Amino acid sequence: MKRTTPLRAAVAALLLTVGLGGAHAGTANAAPAGSASTASAGLLDAMRNDLGLTPRQAEERIRAERAAAGVEADARRTAGSTYGGSWFEPATGRLVVGLTDRSEEADVRALGADTRLVRHSAAALDRAKSRLDGLSAPAGVAGWHVDPKANSVVVTVVRADRTAPAVHAFVEQARRTGPVTVAETATAPRTYAAGTVGGDPYYTGNVRCSIGFSVYGGYVTAGHCGRAGAAVRGWDGSAQGTFQGSSFPGDDYAYVGIHSGWWTVPVVLGWGTVSDRLVRGSAEAPVGASICRSGSTTHWHCGTVLAKNETVNYSQGAVYQMTKTSVCAEGGDSGGAFISGDQAQGVTSGGWGNCSSGGETWFQPINEILGRYGLTLHTA
Repeated sequence: MKRTTPLRAAVAALLLTVGLGGAHAGTANAAPAGSASTASAGLLDAMRNDLGLTPRQAEERIRAERAAAGVEADARRTAGSTYGGSWFEPATGRLVVGLTDRSEEADVRALGADTRLVRHSAAALDRAKSRLDGLSAPAGVAGWHVDPKANSVVVTVVRADRTAPAVHAFVEQARRTGPVTVAETATAPRTYAAGTVGGDPYYTGNVRCSIGFSVYGGYVTAGHCGRAGAAVRGWDGSAQGTFQGSSFPGDDYAYVGIHSGWWTVPVVLGWGTVSDRLVRGSAEAPVGASICRSGSTTHWHCGTVLAKNETVNYSQGAVYQMTKTSVCAEGGDSGGAFISGDQAQGVTSGGWGNCSSGGETWFQPINEILGRYGLTLHTA
């Protein structure tokens, strides 16, 4: 970021002393790797407020989720064709792996996971979900995703529209694609872009959005915030960069290349609620894991991963391969960072609700964005 105010210059200087380069407004650095505490006091505070956890419970949860994330890929490989999906179970602090038969149960358990016998393989559920992706959904259908815990494809409909003929027809068509269950939501999802109202965002045209994660040469954000070639202004209103690539709908991601005078850092802002978070990688958190979001409107909030590979049916069109969370968000938070511990997860897309009454928010996974544009995440 540009050094245009004493506060930002001071923070940048502080970050320089630990080899981060520079950053815009924030409070302090994350605890260094290897420190006694798993998380900062501020992060533990946020998990207490948003997840109802004591500091000790939050510490234990973070350690358990880190272990579960490490087991998940090995469990998938070990289970092979019997793999029925997996999720983190907060009550036990362990990863649960669904298996369609018991032939690989002992080997999966030896990795440190619990197992559950399920009817449908993850591959079969993914095929059913892909068939749904080929359908055109009416506005009363909010989205659909594979739920490993339910061992089903879940179609979410807007409660007020659940009896509408078009919604009923879509659900009946969906049920012919494979194992499908129906859930309800009070409100249809929407994107979280907003008009120019100030704060610490970036701007394109009259739209305000939030920076996601730094990559070498710029940062990633939400595609609905701007089209390729659109100019971007920084938090101070000066020229910051240009959208080098953007995709929405279908996807909801974009890459902004920055001009000289700005620089990137492996940091997610804690906005004074928590210490600024260092980004050390992009290992994907499992379903059920805790996750936090940083955005320019509602700043820092936490929740859990509810579903992966969900198709979200916005009014502008469907977006695929999204991750659903219980984290709240509001207008202007679009593009902001979702992070689990020190691992980048994705950029905020949209949702329903707000941070006063609650809601759900989806993000586009970071690794898909990096792969699409050939980018390298800036890590500490």
